Amino acid sequence: MTAELQQPKGNHRYQEPSQARMLKIPYNSTLSSGIRSFSVLSGLRATTIEPSNTNHPKSQSHLKNDEPTVKHANLSNAQKAYLDRAIRVDQAGELGANYIYAGQMFVLLRKHPHLKPILTHMWEQEVHHHNTFNALQLKNRVRPSLLTPFWKVGAIAMGVTTAAISPEAAMACTEAVETVIGGHYNEQLRVLTNQFELDKTDGTRGVPKEVRKLINTIKEFRDQELEHLDTAIKNDSKEAVPYKIITEGIKGICRIAVWSAERI
Repeated sequence: MTAELQQPKGNHRYQEPSQARMLKIPYNSTLSSGIRSFSVLSGLRATTIEPSNTNHPKSQSHLKNDEPTVKHANLSNAQKAYLDRAIRVDQAGELGANYIYAGQMFVLLRKHPHLKPILTHMWEQEVHHHNTFNALQLKNRVRPSLLTPFWKVGAIAMGVTTAAISPEAAMACTEAVETVIGGHYNEQLRVLTNQFELDKTDGTRGVPKEVRKLINTIKEFRDQELEHLDTAIKNDSKEAVPYKIITEGIKGICRIAVWSAERI
């Protein structure tokens, strides 16, 4: 069975696309097609819709007939399983990020309203990341992490606790989380780039177009996560007390969460 991937369109770095295309992989997972989205951030929710086709049918058919047909070999079961795990863990991670910011905003905006533009910008990007992977999960019937309720409670507790310590501690939390997530996305990019080359009918090898689209989306999200890391450092994350305990503790929690979400 050939894997068909539909993916949200890439956009320029740090910009929120108004429309997104979704990715489709024919997994054997048994997630109900009616499963609900986990995003509860209705105030900042980004709409994910499939773009309408505005091309004239005749001209589109003409172009299609003129294009040479080069097909890739089928994805292996291991490759399909990896894509399944990638969508599951990325959706869980972005869900957690949303709840961390929810907790921080609840605490910080009362005493430190000047942080609202910074936190809102980062939160809006996390909402888009979550909605993108949420759409992929629902579309492709990928089983969500069974630990989702724990991710919600743990993430909002992390956001509230660090914000209650100080604004610097909240930024140290962001620095730690984005350090782990940036490395996680880099690892996914290495696997997708190096282990998804397939034979083509023209005798060459290459990464399928649909997988390349997924790679581009992960690159975009990775870059935005690293932007958040830089923002946290510029806003005195390293002045948090106790800095080492906060950052190293949160990094450890995030690594355990990534490992668990991939498997459970």
